[in-house]
Amino acid sequence: MNVMSFVRLLTLAAIWGGAFIFVRISAPILGPVILIENRVILAAVFLMVVAMFLHKPLNVRQHWRHYLILGVFNGATPFLLFGFAALTLPASTLTILNATSPIWGAIIGAIWYRQPLNRRTISGLGLGIIGVVIIVGFNHLAAQRDGGIAIAAALLAACSYGIATNYAKGAKSVDSFSNAYGSMWAASLVLAPAIPFASVSAAPGLGIILSVLVLGIVCTGIAFLLYFRLVKDIGGASALTVTFLIPVFGILFGSIFLGETITINMIIGSIIVVMGTALVTGFNPAAWGRVSNA
Repeated sequence: MNVMSFVRLLTLAAIWGGAFIFVRISAPILGPVILIENRVILAAVFLMVVAMFLHKPLNVRQHWRHYLILGVFNGATPFLLFGFAALTLPASTLTILNATSPIWGAIIGAIWYRQPLNRRTISGLGLGIIGVVIIVGFNHLAAQRDGGIAIAAALLAACSYGIATNYAKGAKSVDSFSNAYGSMWAASLVLAPAIPFASVSAAPGLGIILSVLVLGIVCTGIAFLLYFRLVKDIGGASALTVTFLIPVFGILFGSIFLGETITINMIIGSIIVVMGTALVTGFNPAAWGRVSNA
């Protein structure tokens, strides 16, 4: 991995870690449905402009079912669930729970493809569960009204990413950019029928409007472009290391911008979750180091 790829990796982790800050700020005002509908539409429009510039057709007639499945499980469902969870949970906790996505992916993959889990993966799953229990068990918000439901929603969001990952492994070959572009339009269509039943708690101010714009264009549209560039340059396995960095930025940003308290159980739990994720994904620091010198 050269210097530019490493910078892209850190930038992507910072953007996705920051995304939970903007969700946490905007969700209580706009509500999850309106917030996420605006997020995916803004991302879709941004990617449409990029597609026009790159002259990349979407081929909707040929791939619409594929885009719809990705739009549901990699866009609308996890975004909406995290938006709901953000009504209660701190952004830092959301980023840690999001880091369980590869763990869910391993469980779902074992069932989906009927492949037994090896000892390394089972150990990683165990660590992931212990980490979540430490974070949740000592989180006073879990004892509050809707706290448990919010935690369950965040974990289901991570599970949804795991479903999308396993679907993509066996799906028809569609380039990564088109997957992002098509899935964002599909997500916006899936969420649209719920808009008439949603409402805002107050008129959004300039800060909320800017948060939504950044969330849609930067944290979704531009972030996808950065991620796909990383996959192309360093491969999917190395690009996946962004999963380990997102909680670091999420906890840091939550403390700086939202005044969220960094507790010892949060630090310990997040370290254990990341360790579990590393085992499940087969992440090897030595191998990554060899790639970084290429």
